[in-house]
Amino acid sequence: MLYTVRSERLLMEQLDYNFLFRWFVGLNIDDPVWDVTVFTKNRERLLVGEVAQGFFNAVVEQAGARGLLSNEHFTVDGTLIEAWAGHKSFKRKGDDQPTPPDDPGNPSVDFHGERRSNATHQSTTDPQARLARKGPGKEARLCYAGHVQMDNRHGLVVNTRLTQASGIAEPMAALAMAAEITGQGRVTLGADKGYDQKELVRALREYRVTPHVAQKVNSAIDRRSTRHPGYLLSQWRRKRVEEIFGWLKTVAGLRKTRHRGIARVGWTFTFAAAAYNLVRMRNLLLVAT
Repeated sequence: MLYTVRSERLLMEQLDYNFLFRWFVGLNIDDPVWDVTVFTKNRERLLVGEVAQGFFNAVVEQAGARGLLSNEHFTVDGTLIEAWAGHKSFKRKGDDQPTPPDDPGNPSVDFHGERRSNATHQSTTDPQARLARKGPGKEARLCYAGHVQMDNRHGLVVNTRLTQASGIAEPMAALAMAAEITGQGRVTLGADKGYDQKELVRALREYRVTPHVAQKVNSAIDRRSTRHPGYLLSQWRRKRVEEIFGWLKTVAGLRKTRHRGIARVGWTFTFAAAAYNLVRMRNLLLVAT
């Protein structure tokens, strides 16, 4: 992720001739590199052992020990991660029609005039992926929804979630992550207009989390939040969360995931967030010194 290596096979090629990569993993110049299947087997063991979450927690604890976290002011947001599945795999549930004989590997399929939705269709390649779009006028793609909770002091990720893409994915993930920061005293949670929902705002207040959500028409946010100077500060700070998503998609290679299923994609998403924190912490500590 740090060096934008797209796959285990490419990583083995790098290890074969790149001295930097050999030094990083402890291989001598004439040592043979591992087989690609080693990573496939190890990934299953790491997934079962929840190593990604443990590694992420250790990085966050290190950031807290260095005084880089505020533990009072947070931002939450979500993004779509394109699944490793194409539109041709998105078929009507229970449809057992044979594949067109013209090209079994890449058949010709006509979607015109067919109403397709998550309620009636499902991907045969990745059944847990859902059809979603970023906004009106945008193309719909099979996606997952990745969510992060950011500490506003230095823009570090303190919590992650990966869910199926849906209209309620973002507020539900925000509420779940907010429930984990209760008990730390009064905290604030910034977000964009998509989180300006009465049920979510009410639930956040019950958790003693002050919602610093951007207002829309007929907003659920009232002067209890907006009258404080901290509200405007949260609106300014929350935009930094886009830097996280930009790094995850461009550098860490999560614009389109290479794995299938919530468990594997979520494992990768959490690991990528930990890698982002390491890069961010390095830059912050260099400035401090």
